[in-house]
Amino acid sequence: MKGIVIAAGYGTRFLPATKTLAKEMFPLVDTPAIDFIVREFIDSGINEILIVTSRRKKILEDYFDREIELETIFTKENDTKKLAQINNCNANIYFVRQREMLGTGHAILICKEFVGKESFVIAYPDDLIFGDVPLSKQLIDVHEKTGGSVLAVQEIEGDVSRYGVVGCTNYQDFYKVTKIVEKPKAGTEPSKMISIGRYLFTSELMDLLEEEFKNHQKGEFYHIGSINKLAASGKMFATKYSGDRIDVGDKLGYIEGFIKYALSRSDIKEGTLEILKKYSV
Repeated sequence: MKGIVIAAGYGTRFLPATKTLAKEMFPLVDTPAIDFIVREFIDSGINEILIVTSRRKKILEDYFDREIELETIFTKENDTKKLAQINNCNANIYFVRQREMLGTGHAILICKEFVGKESFVIAYPDDLIFGDVPLSKQLIDVHEKTGGSVLAVQEIEGDVSRYGVVGCTNYQDFYKVTKIVEKPKAGTEPSKMISIGRYLFTSELMDLLEEEFKNHQKGEFYHIGSINKLAASGKMFATKYSGDRIDVGDKLGYIEGFIKYALSRSDIKEGTLEILKKYSV
């Protein structure tokens, strides 16, 4: 099993900060958002990880590179705590640049050589899941039972027109996907089940994307059509994930994620609570 992180976007919701800092590097306290995704992969048994970047995202490569000078200083000082903070990634991490912003389908397709014939998990760094079982591991568990591709889904009330909405039927302890509709008009949605930013695909997706891209004319290229082909063949499943999802790609979501992570840290929990009391209305 391999892991892919899609991190090539512009981050326009956080302008002007994202003119110089990739949104994936925005910290929750002292840990960049992308670090949570990489940890999730590693904790799920995924140790081969490819991060799709773009021209302004070299900082991501620098972050996952070795910090030789600090390693030398902390080793001389025998500061094992700080050494652990900068050497906390036990995985092989690679990078590929999406040279043109041609959409998510294209970003996935340029990873074909990396994937080979293996199955893989795709993660969007905006979606962080806090819970006992890593979300990628939850998808892997369903994949091992079915042999198929798996979507992480969430059932919500109200308007779903901003999301990819999943049509599905009950199947054992999870769901069989019949179709996915991107941003349906109100009243036309197939369900109230939305797809969130974590997917597990078999390598068959790459072949479908490649074939579909041959006929792509211009503009952004997405993977919804290929997902629907997998669904039509009966090879697409979905599972309701366990854990708390926070969209840190949204300003208020980022603030919530920051606070949630701060409250989970024993070293700063009490101080965070005092600050929240200070500003509570």
